[in-house]
Amino acid sequence: MNTNATDDRTRFPDPVYKDTVLAPLFDHARDDHAEGFRRIDRAHLVMLEKTGILQRDVAGRIARALVEIDETVDPAQLEYTGEVEDYFFLREAELKARVGADTGGRLHTARSRNDIDHTLFKMALKARLAALLDEARALLSAMIDTAEREAETLIVAYTHGQPAQPTTFGHYLGAAIEVLIRDIERLEAAHAVADLSSMGAAAITTSGFPVDRALVAELLGFGAPQRNSYSCIAAVDYTTGAYAAVELLFLHLGRLIQDFQVWSSFEVAQIYVPNAFVQISSIMPQKRNPVPIEHMRHLSSQAMGKARMMKDIMHNTPFTDMNDSEGESQQAGYGAFETGSRVLRLLAAFVPALKINPDRVAANIDRACITITELADTLVRHEGLSFRQAHEIAAATAKAVVAEGASLSAGFTPFAAAFREATDRETTMDEAGFAEAVSPEYFVAVRDRFGGPAPVAMAEAITAYRAVLSRFEDTARARHAQETRAAEALDAAFNALTEAC
Repeated sequence: MNTNATDDRTRFPDPVYKDTVLAPLFDHARDDHAEGFRRIDRAHLVMLEKTGILQRDVAGRIARALVEIDETVDPAQLEYTGEVEDYFFLREAELKARVGADTGGRLHTARSRNDIDHTLFKMALKARLAALLDEARALLSAMIDTAEREAETLIVAYTHGQPAQPTTFGHYLGAAIEVLIRDIERLEAAHAVADLSSMGAAAITTSGFPVDRALVAELLGFGAPQRNSYSCIAAVDYTTGAYAAVELLFLHLGRLIQDFQVWSSFEVAQIYVPNAFVQISSIMPQKRNPVPIEHMRHLSSQAMGKARMMKDIMHNTPFTDMNDSEGESQQAGYGAFETGSRVLRLLAAFVPALKINPDRVAANIDRACITITELADTLVRHEGLSFRQAHEIAAATAKAVVAEGASLSAGFTPFAAAFREATDRETTMDEAGFAEAVSPEYFVAVRDRFGGPAPVAMAEAITAYRAVLSRFEDTARARHAQETRAAEALDAAFNALTEAC
């Protein structure tokens, strides 16, 4: 019967439903969105009064009641009892208790929990993206400074896990810097999508009331209202786009961290990790364990996995309002930011502290004959050979040197023999010229093309990286200014209402 149905709506929820769904959702709203609810109520009220939807004296009474709620109700002390469905209805009940059901109910004119929820989620996501961007920029700055400091510091570059060619630590970091720049750009793009307010979409089709969506967006610190009201509620690509960007950031950083793990091993020892980032063994006194690398690696994987989870949750969901994208899912995703923050802060401290071990680098370069490519290139330029013929001579030289257990820099005699056998003539290169051609310093110096490791090319790259960093910092300042202006405008407009009558 209809009477029973009405009675059902006023009864306390089933205890299991309360404990497994309603209470966790309430706690999430209380812990993560209390301030967002406060700002949305105030901005929406200001808009209702300015558009004439609410009379000023009514809006003033509601405004003063909202102030009283904020002064007397501490969200942190609230526990879910089941007397109301959720945090939104608790705030509405508090408002009605102060101004009456009729007046209190007028605040909800031309809005829905749908547009409120998505606006709350965007506000929370924007704040987390902005914080993560701050930390990503700090890491970028640290990496640029380190790349500039180490622009001429030789290291072994690896391909397929094997020594390949010499380059510099600065050049290597430049490669990682460029990926980080693109990751920051993806985070900025995700922030731009989240920076579109859903308020005014109401349930899904806007409202018959003359709402001013742009005003609410401005007062809440959004760049603009999201245009299509259906999209405001259904699209949720502000969530998938944000977590896709977060996932890629930590996927990419994990690869860099894995290199540090290999390079710090006893057998390679290309980098030296200072004692401040080392732990000792409880039983083996000789051990120096650079365990922060391991923590950064698994934390990167955790952040990536938590972000990927958010995309998986959205998979095959309907293009409409749905709980899959809302409270509990949003809360679960925040862990990606919390874990990722630890990685960014630790990596920004770790990278500048690293030192290259020049003796081990020199030994590995010499033992692996990784400058042999330049010997082939030099033969092409100075002996007029084809690269294929030069490559064969260089390969024969390396093979002979390795077989003898000798240093490549002392391999002029086997080189001259290989050259004679391949060309039926003597090389014009003397021992000094050969030693220069196979030296790592020369290898790097002649690679002075755009993007290469030579000093001029690296200086140009560092300048470009700093220009990008400066652009990112300008964007952050503009974002902060937008939020500050919005907060000041909202406070001014709302305070004027509280003094209306």
